[in-house]
Amino acid sequence: MNWQEISGNWILSPLRPIAIIHFLGGAFAAAAPHLTYRWLLENLCREGYLVVATPFINTFDHGAIAQEALTTFEQGLIYLRKQVLTQQYLPIYGLGHSMGCKVHLLIGSLYSVERAGNIFMAFNNYPAKRSIPLLDQVISFSPGLDVEFTPSPEEVNRLIAERYQVRRNLLIKFRNDTIDQTRPLTETLRQRFPDMTSLQILKGSHTTPVAQDISWRPGNSFSPLDALGQFVKQEFYRDLEQLKKAILLWIDPLGRRI
Repeated sequence: MNWQEISGNWILSPLRPIAIIHFLGGAFAAAAPHLTYRWLLENLCREGYLVVATPFINTFDHGAIAQEALTTFEQGLIYLRKQVLTQQYLPIYGLGHSMGCKVHLLIGSLYSVERAGNIFMAFNNYPAKRSIPLLDQVISFSPGLDVEFTPSPEEVNRLIAERYQVRRNLLIKFRNDTIDQTRPLTETLRQRFPDMTSLQILKGSHTTPVAQDISWRPGNSFSPLDALGQFVKQEFYRDLEQLKKAILLWIDPLGRRI
């Protein structure tokens, strides 16, 4: 499939798009989302969705990341409306994984944006010391140094509870995810939009959305190792297919292709 770099975004468009998905990835996978999330995003495009994947580099200032991600997306949207969509109106859905969820939540809390809904996969909002490996050791060499994200996890929770504006939301939690904070986020969003917030628990782990195609070719004679490879491949596809179907069903529950 033909990815295009436009105004700082990576964009993938089907022949006749039915909606726009604005994708933001996790902290260390977000720099090249068209590569790290290729399977998921390309399969959503095959179903008719125009994908705008906005890369970002993780820093401690998550508020600045949200502002930059929104500006970059809107610049890409200007191009799309002039060159691709012309007079056609398409609804916009936010899709985030891990830290990308947090960035979408900040965008929806700090800025007035038009979204048909947001999808949050494996949300987490842990403090910097738990999120960044070896940060404790770095701080131990600098007594008095207090390092935390801006806004802090507590401030993020307060912003969501008081100011988050996107009414329709899908939250996806994976069963084998040890750093997930989807349940408390679900409770917060259900207090704001009780009839418009859905939670789905799927098989998989925190890294399921970044899984890529596994190319396994058996040798001339089918060995036990080949059998194991085929099993892993089947499990891999089962988790990704389930994730893709959950996203598509929530966006268009009646299968009307919008």
